[in-house]
Amino acid sequence: MSLSEIRDSTKTQLIEKVRRHDYGKYLYKASIVKIRGFEGEDITFEFPVTALIGPNGSGKSSVLGVAGCAYKPIRPGMFFPKSTVGDESMSGWRVEYELVDKTLNVRQAIKRTSNFRQAKWVRSDVAERDVLFFGIERTVPAGEKTRYKQLMRSTYIHRPPLEPLAAAVSAQVEHILGKSVANYRVTKYGLDDSFLVGRAGINQYSEFHFGAGESSIIRMITTIENAPENSMILIEEIENGLHPVATRRMVEYLIDVADRKSIQAVFTTHSDYALAPLPSEAIWASIDGKLRQGKLSVEALRAVSGRVDKKLAIFVEDEFAKTWVDAILRETLGPDYDQVEVHAVHGDGNAVSTHSGHMTNPAVNFKSLCVIDGDSQQREDIAAGVLRLPGGQPERAVFEGVHARLAEDLVILTVSCQRAPEAQELVRESMEEVLRTNRDPHLLFIQLGMKIGLVPEAIVRGAFLALWVRANPEFCNSLATQAKTLIDN
Repeated sequence: MSLSEIRDSTKTQLIEKVRRHDYGKYLYKASIVKIRGFEGEDITFEFPVTALIGPNGSGKSSVLGVAGCAYKPIRPGMFFPKSTVGDESMSGWRVEYELVDKTLNVRQAIKRTSNFRQAKWVRSDVAERDVLFFGIERTVPAGEKTRYKQLMRSTYIHRPPLEPLAAAVSAQVEHILGKSVANYRVTKYGLDDSFLVGRAGINQYSEFHFGAGESSIIRMITTIENAPENSMILIEEIENGLHPVATRRMVEYLIDVADRKSIQAVFTTHSDYALAPLPSEAIWASIDGKLRQGKLSVEALRAVSGRVDKKLAIFVEDEFAKTWVDAILRETLGPDYDQVEVHAVHGDGNAVSTHSGHMTNPAVNFKSLCVIDGDSQQREDIAAGVLRLPGGQPERAVFEGVHARLAEDLVILTVSCQRAPEAQELVRESMEEVLRTNRDPHLLFIQLGMKIGLVPEAIVRGAFLALWVRANPEFCNSLATQAKTLIDN
């Protein structure tokens, strides 16, 4: 998966802008008192682009609707219609909002509520804001949309001219789709609609022959670029109709437009590519009526929600811990390694609570372990399947552990980092310098790789982990024994 083209400094600035409430209009928090499967759940929008992830039927669209219903243009019935059959439980549904609206209060956030009572939705002094909603129907092919049927009639005469796409729209569409749309045209249709015309070489073709993703991206970008500042954008399944790389670029576009136009966006997704450009603060998982903040991969989300095909799931805090535990088990478990999945769930609290939840859930058909970092504040409980990695901060523990045995392992480390044996002294000196100067342990392997000849972080990290595993058989075999016992029982 490619790295995001959005700089970390831009993401940090946007997070700080939200914390300062430096927006004309912004939805900062929604407290779900009761909505469908949710009760007493809060979501804070700490980044102006928010991803909602979760299994099918987990309530992602409900949370999207909760966000939209904070404002007047989105009628609650759009997301939460009431049927006379089967919807008797809607009584008492309620959401409380914390909003920034400088037109109403320059200094402080304001409070608003939406609640369902006496068979209808009631919203107290609902706030005004431009809200754009892009539902799943945006990718329905133009040929299947009834409003374009008359274009297929031989008797239809079209008079409005074909005009080029706006330059700003073309530039953004080309970046997302990775293809030129310089020769594409748009024409007015009906009172407030439009129709697209593309070109491939000398051949011109109508929107009836566009790919669904191509058409929807052009229309979405056109609408967003024309939206007023401080608007809100809601998108259902952002990856729908898009290649994975285009999905990532679409999210990068939303971050860019949030930066340029102070726009806030919320979208649902099942794609890891959509999550890649976002900071952890921007991702919320909906699982079994609970909302959890943090950068879960879609694969980890599947495990958290109890969908694992292997015999054992191991939950850890982050990607480095996942790589570390994976390296241990790959080396020590033998054939049983194929029966294990290791998942990073963003935080020691999430790791422990997810493991504990699975341990007490009779519907879960796999075994579970939790491995917390050495510096975690969570309590180790071997009997309950909560184990602790050795040392303190994980990256530093591995780095310093290998450094302590450098006299024995320098040649192997050098070659494992894909450097010639003659580079041993360079590797040793670089390790010493990195240990002296490093302030952020998460950067240890990147910094060493840069110093010894631009060696990729993954290669350096893998070399260190392999040496650490071989030098620490007692812990590694203990973890493997614990895992194997669960696999076999």
